[in-house]
Amino acid sequence: MYEMKKTNVEQHVHILDCTLRDGAYIIDAHFGAPALKGIIKRMQDANIEIIECGWLKNQPYEEGTSFFHVPGDIEPYILEKKAGCIYTVMIDWDRYDLDNLPACDHKTIDAVRVVFPYGKHHEGIRVGKQIEDKGYDVFYQAANTLAYSDVDLRELAAEVNQTKARAISIVDTFGAMYHKDLDRIMHVLDEELRDDIAIGFHSHNNQQLSFALSIHFVEQMLASSDRTIIVDASLCGMGRGAGNATTELIANYLNRNQLGHYDMDMIMDAIDTYMNPFQEKYTWGYSTPYFIAGMYCCHVNNIAYLIKNHRTSAKDMRNIIESLKPDDRRKYDYDLLEQKYIENQSRQVDDRQALEQLRKAVAGRNVLLIAPGKSVNEQKGTIRSYIKDNNPVIIDVNAVTVHYPVDYLFLINKTRYDYARDVYAAVFHNTKKILLSNIKSEAGIDELVVRFDRVMKTGWEHFDNAVICCLRLLILLQVMNVALAGFDQFEEGYNTSYADETLPTLQGKYSAEKINKELKQMFDEFCLTNKENMSIEFVTESGFGKEPGGIQ
Repeated sequence: MYEMKKTNVEQHVHILDCTLRDGAYIIDAHFGAPALKGIIKRMQDANIEIIECGWLKNQPYEEGTSFFHVPGDIEPYILEKKAGCIYTVMIDWDRYDLDNLPACDHKTIDAVRVVFPYGKHHEGIRVGKQIEDKGYDVFYQAANTLAYSDVDLRELAAEVNQTKARAISIVDTFGAMYHKDLDRIMHVLDEELRDDIAIGFHSHNNQQLSFALSIHFVEQMLASSDRTIIVDASLCGMGRGAGNATTELIANYLNRNQLGHYDMDMIMDAIDTYMNPFQEKYTWGYSTPYFIAGMYCCHVNNIAYLIKNHRTSAKDMRNIIESLKPDDRRKYDYDLLEQKYIENQSRQVDDRQALEQLRKAVAGRNVLLIAPGKSVNEQKGTIRSYIKDNNPVIIDVNAVTVHYPVDYLFLINKTRYDYARDVYAAVFHNTKKILLSNIKSEAGIDELVVRFDRVMKTGWEHFDNAVICCLRLLILLQVMNVALAGFDQFEEGYNTSYADETLPTLQGKYSAEKINKELKQMFDEFCLTNKENMSIEFVTESGFGKEPGGIQ
């Protein structure tokens, strides 16, 4: 058995490396067998005191992941247990069937961390007691500890004192804490908990404070307490959303202050060998959107949804999250979030005059939509011939193409609006603009503002595609004949899909195959719904319809 009692300074402060557990959110736990083995081995060799190997889940185990079904699934990845090192996993208090958990034999894990949300500590501690009965040591994680009042904290401590708990951690779930918040919580817990129960701190970096708060936690606890303290950290800060305190920074800080003897070469080796490939493929860490989550104590899934599905601007994201009730911010109700997004984007504007002006401009004429695909560069002759033969109303869709005498610039998001204004200033200022109300609610010179909700139809992940939105606008304007140019399929290299390769990226990480399939479904649905009212001709090749010259 291991001991966690203070016998010297170095044993008083422990690092708990949670790379394989918190990092699982980023890659759906698919670290691969080499990384699982290598990270555990390097953390052992670096003298990290506690290694969190992953999660216990009800689902059958998939090799190479850190979502384990039973402790025995971990055995192939611990090459040789190191004396004095604690191996642990985490369970959600209500998402793991303890009938699956065998009695502890210390061949793999020694302890289980039980995480429970605010308001569920009674239930979480009951689960912990059942785990204790199976011979495991139990570490509690009080998620969203910031929500606990002093009375709540005393009640929590009193109940934990009635168990065999080895530790309880303060958890800054939403990355919303400041120093005074942490001071309040840790001092109440330090006063109320039994001396043999360690206090830990698990931070999130939404406000760029993970490292600073972790240092503050260590210094304040050392100054006021003799109990063991634990700092959670992960390699490169790998973790959901804004990520965590970084193992390498915490280890170096403790070394420099004679509070630990961590082998920094082993930690750097783990980063070079196993973490760099993940950093090349995945994104985590501080960002403005996750700062907004910290501002409002908001669950990161809400932020991730707005980023993934709508490329929402920081200003709009803040307003959307602010519009949620505090309880709703801590959850993630995607239907409610979608409703709030639409409400935010559909600013109240009277667009009747703008629509009437547009109807007069397109009445009885063909309309050519020039999308930003690179075929508008490659097939200039074809497009110019169509323009010469048909004299259409020409609309650039969500980008300036420069090669053609357009009548309108149709823009559906602020990023593209700003880019067109700044990069193509002359064209922008000399062209009439059709803007959706999510960009601005009051029209400027040569601008017509149309309500966002008139041209949006939800039900798809990428429902705000500019071409589809423009087609819906043309239906409102009773246009019967539309030609499309530059409506190209996406390529895996996102910006290589565009005529202007510096056009601001709106999708983030994405699958070209997936988005093309979805856009094809959206386009086909539009055509089927409006086949009696509009014919669509492709001037340039497109994977979304028939060959050039054909009628959809």
